[in-house]
Amino acid sequence: MLIKRKEFLQLGTLATASMMMPKFLKAFEKPMMVPPGNKVVVVIQFSGGNDGLNTVIPVRNDIYYRERPVLGISKDKSLLLTDEVGLNPALEAFKSLYDDGSLAILNNVGYPNPDRSHFRSMDIWQSASESNVYIQTGWLGRYLDAQCKGCDKPTQAVELDDILSMALKGEDNKGLAFKDPKKLYNISNGRFIKDVNADHTSSEETIDYLYKTMSATLSSAKYIYEQSRVHPTSQTYPNTELGKDLKTIASLIFSDINTKVYYVSLGSFDTHVNQENQQKRLFTELSDAVKAFTTDLKNNGRFDDVLMMTFSEFGRRVSQNASNGTDHGTANNMFFISSGLKEKGILNAMPNLADLNQGDLKHNVDFKAVYATVLNKWLAADDKLILGNNYSHLSFI
Repeated sequence: MLIKRKEFLQLGTLATASMMMPKFLKAFEKPMMVPPGNKVVVVIQFSGGNDGLNTVIPVRNDIYYRERPVLGISKDKSLLLTDEVGLNPALEAFKSLYDDGSLAILNNVGYPNPDRSHFRSMDIWQSASESNVYIQTGWLGRYLDAQCKGCDKPTQAVELDDILSMALKGEDNKGLAFKDPKKLYNISNGRFIKDVNADHTSSEETIDYLYKTMSATLSSAKYIYEQSRVHPTSQTYPNTELGKDLKTIASLIFSDINTKVYYVSLGSFDTHVNQENQQKRLFTELSDAVKAFTTDLKNNGRFDDVLMMTFSEFGRRVSQNASNGTDHGTANNMFFISSGLKEKGILNAMPNLADLNQGDLKHNVDFKAVYATVLNKWLAADDKLILGNNYSHLSFI
């Protein structure tokens, strides 16, 4: 049976997963590849531009309340971290993590000459490029490349999604994107998919590559599914998308799969209208899922080894708009969660609302310095090689 490129790409979930399937999977078929102490990074992307000022709240700042007469979250409703700083009231789990010394908050993170387009700014964050430079690989994808120069046991990255983000695409190695190991396994065993693979007769180079990639997926999907069940978590997770994703990630962390990076998204935080309810809903989902996940890690002795980090492509403007929302801004805050943090709590000063750039926050921490720190200090990688520049290392890990 001959098949054209367009038809191949229409095969659905398996085709998507297949094209994101690197050659690492055969290396999985050996036990005990991940000993206790293996460092893991879990990235949670706040898609859509989360409002950082209503996430980490300057509860004694008059400018904040003046510019947000409706949206400003009062001190008595905030989850107080200090007399000056509070958390969004929906982030109860984050307050508990702060109290037990496993949460760090970095303020004023951004990059020079910020772009307020969702797509371009997300590309900048995922590729770790300068705002005027366009590249097609991601910072974590280049980490995969750097960790596997001809090796037979490459380090892997997994994204809980149907489509792989740029962040996990390298030149030679790519992460793997799927929502559910069981679904991937069931689709790969469908009659149609097997018939398509068995009847491959095309000599076209691109089609031949895609068939070979599909063949690798067919031989590996069962293994991924079985490994996800090796150490199934007994922790109860919320029945939300993020809850399900973090439950899958926990089961994979507890297995023997050589995966050091997991990536998941939550959103949309594009709150131009009715921000309070939308942010509350998303933060409730985030808090409940993170509570279950961190409890699971603690109970299984892995909380020292796992670093969770959050980011959003930009923050929001300081002033609320006429629709009880906020518009695209610039600098923002990031959360870091682990019992292996070297520094905890609020790592730097809150945003200076009296010193703005045309109504927007000024960044004083380049996000690429955060990446350099995580790559070098947590993943023991050559951050200069991966990022293409020297960035100062921060001291929270």
